[in-house]
This record gives sequence, C-alpha cells and structure tokens, in this order.
Amino acid sequence: MSDFVVSARKYRPQTFDTVVGQKSITSTLKNAIKNNHLAQAFLFCGSRGVGKTTTARILAKTINCTNPSEATEACDQCESCLSFNSGASLNVYELDAASNNSVDDIRNLIDQVRIAPQLGTHKIYIIDEVHMLSTSAFNAFLKTLEEPPKHAIFILATTEKHKIIPTILSRCQIFDFNRIKIVDMADHLASIAVKEEITADPEALNMIAQKADGALRDALSIFDQIVTFAGNNLTYQSVIDNLNILDYDYYFRIVDAAQKEDIPSVLLLLNDIIEKGFDTHNFIVGLASHYRNLLVCKDMRTAKLLEVGETVENKYIEQAKNIDGTHILRALGVLSKTDVDYKASKNQRLLVEMALMQLCSIQKEFEKKNN
Repeated sequence: MSDFVVSARKYRPQTFDTVVGQKSITSTLKNAIKNNHLAQAFLFCGSRGVGKTTTARILAKTINCTNPSEATEACDQCESCLSFNSGASLNVYELDAASNNSVDDIRNLIDQVRIAPQLGTHKIYIIDEVHMLSTSAFNAFLKTLEEPPKHAIFILATTEKHKIIPTILSRCQIFDFNRIKIVDMADHLASIAVKEEITADPEALNMIAQKADGALRDALSIFDQIVTFAGNNLTYQSVIDNLNILDYDYYFRIVDAAQKEDIPSVLLLLNDIIEKGFDTHNFIVGLASHYRNLLVCKDMRTAKLLEVGETVENKYIEQAKNIDGTHILRALGVLSKTDVDYKASKNQRLLVEMALMQLCSIQKEFEKKNN
C-alpha cells in the first residue's frame, strides 16, 4: 500500500506560529493561556479551510502541556503532548455535530463533562460544525455551556455562524477567522514545495492560491493534484492546463486589439477561446476582472490591490499606461451589462461578440460625443 499522505494532513500546523493568516487570533489565544484568562467556551467562525479545527486542536494541546515554551507553544515532549500527538489523549474529546446532532448525543457529552481529567488540568471538548445541532440539542447544551465544571473547556467550530441560536452565542468568546490572503497562501505553498523538493514557478503557486478562494485546504488539494499531473516541476502552463483556466495572455491580447479597434482580431481570439472549450460567460467575467485590474493600476497607491504575481503585475502596469481611465470605466460598463444579460440571451455567442465589438468602438464613441 502507498504511504502517500495528502499535503493538507501532512503539513497541518502543529503550533500557533505555523497557523497561516490568523495572526491576531493565535496571539490572543496564546496570551489567554499565558495569563490564565481562558474562557469556558470559544466559538471559531469562518469559511472552509481557514484553520478553525486546526487552531482548536493546537489550543487544546497547548492548554494541557506541562512544560510550554516561553512563546506559549506546546513542548511536544511531555506526557500530555505525546498522548495528544498519538491520538490517545483522554483529555481532548472531538464531536462531529453533523452526525451527532440529537439531544441524546448532547446528554452523553454532558455526562462525560462531569468526569475530571486524569492527566493535565483541563478536559477540552471540540464540537465541529456546531450549527448542525438541532434546536432541542442546543437548548439541552445551554446550562452546561454557561456553567461547566472548572476543568471543562468547550471549543465550537462552525462555517455558518448565523444558524447558531443567540443564547449559545452569548455564552461563547467568538473568534472570526479571516479568508487567507493569496500572498500568504502562495508563500506557504512555496515552503511546502521546497520541503518536497519540487521546483515551482511563483506564478503557478499564485494561480493555485487564487483558485482556492481563501481556503488553504483547497489550495493544498489543488497543489497535490498539479504535482500528480506535472511531476516535480510546477509551471504556470501546467496549472492552467490542469485546472482549465484561461491564460492571462488572452485578456492582454484582447485589450490590445480593442485599443487598436481591430474587430477581426478580437473575434478570432474569442473563437480560439471557444474552440478550447472555455465558457463564454466565465470569459466575460474574467475580462471584466482584467479591466478592473487595469483601473487599479492607474494609481500606484491602489496597485497593491492586485492579487497576482510580480511578472503579471508588471504587465498590468505597462498596459494600463496606454489606456485612459474613462475608457476603462466605459469598458467595465459594457462588460457588466453583458454579464447581466447573458442568461436571458437566446444567442449568447452573439451577445459576447457584440460586447467585444463595443469595446473596439469606445474611442469612436467618445469622439462622436465630443463632436
């Protein structure tokens, strides 16, 4: 049998300092442990793959560590840490509320809470996807959550905070996890590539980070998929081929052709995109994002809002120099209307072609208005 372990598990953070993109939350939790200001209940909220369960496990491990470091990190050497690392800790209890959401499941949990820890100072109960609990299960949980025994700490994790009843929210210390920034994600992927002895193009890692949409677990899954596809040499081309993403270069060429009012070139480029199997609606959305990036590049103060690699950023800045701001705004108006009209259109290709022809005619439109 293969010993392969997916990157999301293999490189799962084991200390607060290795958690990606949640510095303020990890600093607060470390200070709470250091100053012995631990709440009886925590609620970790955020979208998928941002580190809620990982942080909950690190918190549980560090609370019971008998010899924490000066930086308030678990030592990984004491009996409590070793039992936690081997999955044999009796002080950490994990419950998946998606499949254990009844009153009986909560009653069983409450019965366990009364038992004091045999090793360490606290028993920690991590309840994942807590919003899946039934209303009656939530109500059965209220009294224990408000006044648990001194040795009990509850860590609740959810992707849908709005589904949790207010009486539960009022009893918890709430931490909202951020979507992980593309730069942080790309840097993390680069460090993993070095450990795995994989040569990775920065643009390729940046594209993976963009595709992950703020979820590090998704980024790591995509990373594994591309490595399987391309081997130990990750290039930008291998990423866009495997993920079926339209190359940036098409957008740059279309904008250049539109500036030259070259309608035949624009239509031929669109035909090439369609023949390669790309959806024309996604193309319109992508082209609108391209024009938005050009507008952002018109001022160096806003250029930092670009979420692309350095090479592509330079191309955006260079192309933005040749296009007037009012021209970009008009183009965004055309593409926005096309996006709205797309689903209602009976001839969607013609709609997209008309939009591209309008982009090629913006300069004449302005001249006509001035005259």
